[in-house]
Amino acid sequence: MKLKITSILMLALVASFSFFAFKPKADVYTVDVTKSTVNWEGKKFSGSHTGTIALTSGNLQFNGKNLAGGGFIANMTSIQTMDGDKPSPNLDKHLKNDDFFGVEKFPAANFVIKKVEGTGTDVKITGDLTIKGKTNSISFPAKLTWNADKTVTAVAEKITVDRTKYGIEYKSKSIFSSIGDNFIYDDFTLAVKLVAKK
Repeated sequence: MKLKITSILMLALVASFSFFAFKPKADVYTVDVTKSTVNWEGKKFSGSHTGTIALTSGNLQFNGKNLAGGGFIANMTSIQTMDGDKPSPNLDKHLKNDDFFGVEKFPAANFVIKKVEGTGTDVKITGDLTIKGKTNSISFPAKLTWNADKTVTAVAEKITVDRTKYGIEYKSKSIFSSIGDNFIYDDFTLAVKLVAKK
């Protein structure tokens, strides 16, 4: 009887190992950084600024047509202000210094997908965003489009980021309550478009 039970347990163990061993591997799509974009917007009491950040690399992982993972790395030294298509070198310089992103010490920021809710076209993504060496979890909706040229486009139109969670406290009213109207809002937003191909 003991031998029979042992045999059954061994068969179950082998079967479970076989299940995990033959689990389908996710398809990896490499992000084309020349076709992908990251746009940002930051607001203050008296107005707002918009601009871009270039990507260094990225990938999207799929099980069939369902997003399963991935992420991207942003080149923080590439921060550029484009208010009405007009560059602002002085503001770019300020954004790159220690008041904001400290790009000399932290030249890269990255995002890693940890969870995807939903299947197919419309999904909710949760992941870890790292800026200035600090990592926090963020969630946002995204839309996937499968293109005729066999690429896939992932678009997140509005990702809200609280800069104070990353140690960026310059002119934050929540940190410096006596600043009056001379403040910059804690939240800034990102609009991300990733174009990737297997």
